[in-house]
Amino acid sequence: MQFSVIIPIYNRPDEIVELLESLTLQSAKSVFEVIIVEDGSAMPCKDVIEPYFNQLNLHYYTQENQGPGPARNHGASKAKGEYLIFFDSDCIIPSNYFNHVMEHLDIQKLDCFGGPDESHPFFTPIQKAISYSMTSPITTGGIRGGSRKMDKFYPRSFNLGIKKEVFETIKGFAHMRFGEDLDLSMRTMKQGYSVGLIKEAYVYHKRRTHFKAFFKQVFNSGIARIDLSLLHAGTLKPVHLLPSAFTIGYPLLLILGLTLSGWFLLPFLLFPAIILTDAFFRTKKIPVAILSTWASLIQLTGYGSGFIKAFWIRIIKCKGSFHNFAKSFYD
Repeated sequence: MQFSVIIPIYNRPDEIVELLESLTLQSAKSVFEVIIVEDGSAMPCKDVIEPYFNQLNLHYYTQENQGPGPARNHGASKAKGEYLIFFDSDCIIPSNYFNHVMEHLDIQKLDCFGGPDESHPFFTPIQKAISYSMTSPITTGGIRGGSRKMDKFYPRSFNLGIKKEVFETIKGFAHMRFGEDLDLSMRTMKQGYSVGLIKEAYVYHKRRTHFKAFFKQVFNSGIARIDLSLLHAGTLKPVHLLPSAFTIGYPLLLILGLTLSGWFLLPFLLFPAIILTDAFFRTKKIPVAILSTWASLIQLTGYGSGFIKAFWIRIIKCKGSFHNFAKSFYD
């Protein structure tokens, strides 16, 4: 079983070093090649990855800036492995990652698979807080690979594997700026291929290092959810509506509590209390637990705001005409 690890990169030369370093420590190092696709970066990584050409089966390609989807497609076109594995450049890979993947695939054959993400002990407090908010069942419904979940598990591109022949059959990633990984997973399922979670094949996903960038990321994810619902009928679930309800209802509780009755402040204060308590028990760090309350508020309101904006523009104002535009993603 051979794998082609494909990593798109855009202006993040420092991150790619940590990722490549973790790949040199793999216990099953001989089973994969590494393909880096520089997506028109102003700060290319060619110089900083030079030492790793002697440590890994490493290939480096460049293209004009087109976005992560086309960059991954470019890498896939150069791949020689039976399976393609996509990592984001801000990931660190545990040393037994490929062992877990191979052990699982020997028992259960999958055409497409993904794994969870976890927080590394050396992450900053903000990174740990963001990791909490993006993996906690309280804020995400467990749809990113948790034990308890409110929707199907769809592999995401920070940790996604797929048979090369399947990838080619479904024509790879669409030219979407956001949500292209979920779109790929949904199309794979629609074609009847087997898709599953390998819980042991987790990665350490650093994500953003400050809350402003994190808000922008989850805002765009909220927009993408509306786009995906128009592309794939029936994929919008109640769990996806909860951040929008929270975005509207949470500040409303504060307004009602200050103008009508203090009783409305009880549920307003209950949410951060629950997050603070849960985050402390999960992280064992008071500063991280406090930051996790802010990260969770940002995650829910950012996603909810993007969702509401896209719903207004794509569905209310366009009155369904977006369906024709959405199909252009695959052209």
